[in-house]
Amino acid sequence: MNKGLGKRLLCGLLALMLLTGIAPALAEEEEAVSEAELEEILALDEVDESAYNVTGKVWHEKTKEDFTPSSPALYRAKLSSKYSIFAEKSIESKRLYKPTSDSFVDILYVGLTWLITRHGSDIGYSKREWIAKSTIEAYDPVNTPPLNAQKHAYIATTATTCHVRKTMDLNTSSGDDGNNWVILKPGTRLSIWQFYDGWAMVNYMRSYGYIDPNELTDLIPVSPTDERLYEDSPIAAYTSYYKMVQTETNINRIHNIKMGCSYISRTLQPGELFDANAIMGPYNPRKGYEKAGVLVEGTTVAGYGGGTCQVSSTLYNVLIQLPKIDILYRRPHGGNGASYLPIHCDAAVGNPSLNLRFTNGYDFPIRIEGHSNDDGALLMLIYRAD
Repeated sequence: MNKGLGKRLLCGLLALMLLTGIAPALAEEEEAVSEAELEEILALDEVDESAYNVTGKVWHEKTKEDFTPSSPALYRAKLSSKYSIFAEKSIESKRLYKPTSDSFVDILYVGLTWLITRHGSDIGYSKREWIAKSTIEAYDPVNTPPLNAQKHAYIATTATTCHVRKTMDLNTSSGDDGNNWVILKPGTRLSIWQFYDGWAMVNYMRSYGYIDPNELTDLIPVSPTDERLYEDSPIAAYTSYYKMVQTETNINRIHNIKMGCSYISRTLQPGELFDANAIMGPYNPRKGYEKAGVLVEGTTVAGYGGGTCQVSSTLYNVLIQLPKIDILYRRPHGGNGASYLPIHCDAAVGNPSLNLRFTNGYDFPIRIEGHSNDDGALLMLIYRAD
């Protein structure tokens, strides 16, 4: 059978299961999905790792040469017995170590796609999805954040048309020179991971983006702890990005992201429960949602509320920066997870088995804010609300 046809048939079957109630659905109401719609949805969700292999000046993650057999490790975990530690970032390279079912490896460094791992004196690379998540243990749990956590250091507002560039090569002073992941509108709020060589660095899906600071204003530091740094400083921030393809399905998804942000923006009292499905759902037209792509068991189908998983997933990446937020329940999407975040950093919503639930474990209220300006950036912020 043709691979593309097989994939479409699988999607059609999943959509039928959603319609008939055989599988739990994101939406209470569904419509038949045409082949053209399926093609469009699948194309939007396709993860093309080669797209992130850009040419030009970029910030480089650490390599195995930065570590020795005596380097302190951040975590230990089990690797799936199907996979290994490889000499290079390729499964075609030399296999350094093939794990057994009860063996642990040290994790020395966490990249967007690859980990630097060690077993004995062998140091090499393992993909993030090969780690058995339930086995991850921090060597210093008090001072080491969860493996997926990445603390962003600043928030800012775009002062003008803002280019999130693929490289630090400034070929033109304005306009789209082909070196952009996305171009943001003036007035868009976003978070910045770090400054490097005069550029503001952000996460863009499974790569990095670079912003000229001259295109930003209102730079505010994020508190490095859960104590308020300044009156207007959040205690955690994270921005994810979405595609700006101008098709009906993607335009609907952009709309749903903004709707989801409006629902989750609220203050949470000490000990209060946050249930994403109860707050954002039900995912149907009466709630204001439109039909877009929905991930079901790693496969994309059409459903009302498509895009709200990016809202919950971006919120999850803020929550894990704060040690006293108690995550009660979180499920990533199937396969390698949602393409708009590093592998397994997502939090799916939609039914009782796909939900994000947490409580505010602090003795002060927190305020959650979601921001989307319909231009490709989704910012989540948490403030102290005392």
